[in-house]
Amino acid sequence: MSTIDPDLALTTPARTTTATAARAPRDRAWPLWGAAAGLLGFAATVVFDARPTSEMEAADRGESVIVDPSLMDELTRMPNYLGFLVGFAAVAALIVFAAAWKARVETRFTRSIAARVVSGGLLVTAAGLTLAYGWKGALANYGYDGPEAGLYEDDGLFVYFMLTDFGPYIPWLGVLIMAFALGWMAWRERTISRVLGTVSVIYGLLVVGGFVVMGVPGLAGPASGLWLAIACIWLSLGSSRVTERIA
Repeated sequence: MSTIDPDLALTTPARTTTATAARAPRDRAWPLWGAAAGLLGFAATVVFDARPTSEMEAADRGESVIVDPSLMDELTRMPNYLGFLVGFAAVAALIVFAAAWKARVETRFTRSIAARVVSGGLLVTAAGLTLAYGWKGALANYGYDGPEAGLYEDDGLFVYFMLTDFGPYIPWLGVLIMAFALGWMAWRERTISRVLGTVSVIYGLLVVGGFVVMGVPGLAGPASGLWLAIACIWLSLGSSRVTERIA
């Protein structure tokens, strides 16, 4: 009895009809770990982003202010504290999602380099965010209204503040790279919805264009958590081949 190499699916078109593929039994739960990671990461990075009061008031007036150690007394503990806790939860969800992707996708499409790029991007983001959210927790701990206030002078607090300035934004580069990998899987390997792959590549190109034009290293951060959540919900509810249940 002959067997079919599942890797042949990467190089030959699927012979099932669209209707048949849509009716295929699916594992729809595991991509939701990625959705949870994206939403938690967006909250920890953007919603709980902490700035000195003077800086935010100047921004509201359309002005700018030089942020220096003298403004560290204007930082409040709670945004950094919540960013630290929610951020660590996001990292945990990213790691679980990366493990699920490896178990459900990499082990099935063994010749797909793009599938491994997805896993690598997720782990790069998780590793970087672990440090970034840890720095937010440290700033919450040592700040003026923190439980260990006074252990560091303003210059020391300013170091932690600068680490949290772009620290929670830069590591999302790994998820941005994942977007391009999904595009490859959609158009070259036919394992991801082509609409999802196209949207992912368009998003990635917009951010890369921002890198080139603006030169801001944290541009991947503001929206990548939301993109990850949308992409993973799309995977869960859609008909991409990576979610088909294998007997």
